[in-house]
Amino acid sequence: MTFIGRPDATFVTREHNGAIMPTDVRCLVEIDESSGVVRLTGVLDAAGADTVRAALLAVLCDRPGPVVADVSGLRVADQVGQGVFAEIRREVADWPAADVLLCDPSVSASGGADAALAGVPAWPTLDGALAAAPLAAVLTAELAPTVGAARQARELVTTGCQHWDVRTLAEPASIAITEMVNNVVAHARTPMTIRLAPQAGTLRVAVRDHSPLRPAFAGVAPPTRAGGRGLLLIDMVARRWGSSPVPDGKVVWCVLHPEDESAPLV
Repeated sequence: MTFIGRPDATFVTREHNGAIMPTDVRCLVEIDESSGVVRLTGVLDAAGADTVRAALLAVLCDRPGPVVADVSGLRVADQVGQGVFAEIRREVADWPAADVLLCDPSVSASGGADAALAGVPAWPTLDGALAAAPLAAVLTAELAPTVGAARQARELVTTGCQHWDVRTLAEPASIAITEMVNNVVAHARTPMTIRLAPQAGTLRVAVRDHSPLRPAFAGVAPPTRAGGRGLLLIDMVARRWGSSPVPDGKVVWCVLHPEDESAPLV
């Protein structure tokens, strides 16, 4: 790839199949859209942490599977920079088929975590990191914010639960995805990405939209209030759920376990 300008320049350009994003005057982020590799060069400190975080979350939103951050050409300058990769990894831990791995020549060949970037699995070569991040089983659909979107999302859930042999989760997952999608249709009114994936017997479900407004759950709605029970339904059927702010919107996600019995729905 050819870089246009110096590493201390602050502008955006595209070359071949990658996108180069400026963070601050000392750190550049290069995104390889075909592989999901994010290369960081220069010095990462508090001033560049927010843009690095945004770039990694954007890639995780746009493509399923783990993202490999290549930090071969990066020097981490302070505690904020040191913690950004582990912070992102915690944020996406319950998303479907999402994770952050590192390519860091300073780690041993067996894989591990550098002291400065503790808590994030790392490999000394890019090939090693990519081999440890195979594309997981995942289903994705792009839906418009229309009345029929919830039905399409339920069909995707049914297909996935049958294919992954977690049929007992089809009903609670359909309840959760219906409420997530209906919230987008009613409130966000933007195109959305539906994603679901199995993990260790559980089912991870997420809906990404392009509104910054995050859902707020205030408990059981009084009987005199019309509506307002969508989040309660998600809370009843899911072991965990939440929302993550991402560039240009949010991701609402939930985790369902086969052994959990959903509470009676009234």
